Amino acid sequence: MNLRAPVTLLDVAQRAGVSVATASRVLNGGDRVPRPELQERVREAAAALGYTPNAQAQALAKSSTNVVGILVHDIEDPYFAAIANGVMRAADERGLLVMLASTFRDADREIAYLSSLRAQRARAAVMIGSRRTDAEGLARTAHEVETFLNSGAGLALVSQSGMPAHTIEPDNRAGAAELARSLVGLGLRKFGVLAGPDGLATARDRRDGFVAGLAESGLEPVAVQGGEFTRDGGHSAALELLDRKLDLDCLFAVNDVMAVGAMSALRGRGVDVPGELGVAGFDDIATLRDVWPGLSTVRLPLEQMGRRALELAIEGGEPKTETFPAEVVLRESTAKS
Repeated sequence: MNLRAPVTLLDVAQRAGVSVATASRVLNGGDRVPRPELQERVREAAAALGYTPNAQAQALAKSSTNVVGILVHDIEDPYFAAIANGVMRAADERGLLVMLASTFRDADREIAYLSSLRAQRARAAVMIGSRRTDAEGLARTAHEVETFLNSGAGLALVSQSGMPAHTIEPDNRAGAAELARSLVGLGLRKFGVLAGPDGLATARDRRDGFVAGLAESGLEPVAVQGGEFTRDGGHSAALELLDRKLDLDCLFAVNDVMAVGAMSALRGRGVDVPGELGVAGFDDIATLRDVWPGLSTVRLPLEQMGRRALELAIEGGEPKTETFPAEVVLRESTAKS
């Protein structure tokens, strides 16, 4: 005797050509209503398949708290803190309570926190991180993201493309390429790249964009040095390049905190910046106001990115990606003498 497997919400979503979250909002209810044409497609698919809505799912979808979760890779990093600040300000304007958790770049911790928010019936969540390249970890995260959305909650991600949710993406490659062109325009030619960890797609995108920008002028980096995506990582990577006694006239670090660490390492070795060696970074974090010489960098609208992520998470609807442009800012750290 063959027993037919029950029709699931995933079956309905696939037949209607929509996300599971959209199918859930149509059939289970909730405070975000999809477009009429999407509602019709979902209901037609459910009728054709004989799908019966789950009463418990309906109850959950119609009852959420005013809590918004923020999952951030490292709250000590000014880049992540600035984006989180934008989320928190936007949440406060809407009378929402914020729960903040730092994942320390651990995929299992990130998944566990998102699951906990789902259990607490959070209204929405914003995940702020640097996209990883670990396929197994990404798959597990994507599964939890789908489950979270299926619960009726909203979700947006910052700098973590490839997930089935709203995504805010900084234009890392284009910004790094434009920085390379600008530095070449200053007369700099011999570059060392402090590339960050290869497992972070954000670091790789910035490295590759910078290398592509140099290639437009027929140049390539003298050296590419990996390191942690932190101040200490930049400090160590800069010292390794100095120890190799390479002929360089500028260091490019794939984020500002690495660049600040590199500048500290150069000072410790008695290297004048920018007289002997220029330094540039990426992000334009607020703490650069206290750095001398002023750091040349690529500016991202970090707080605006956080605000928009919260808006998208609350709005719901079909997943979309919004890209924020980057702007080159040249300061004293790359002044050619």
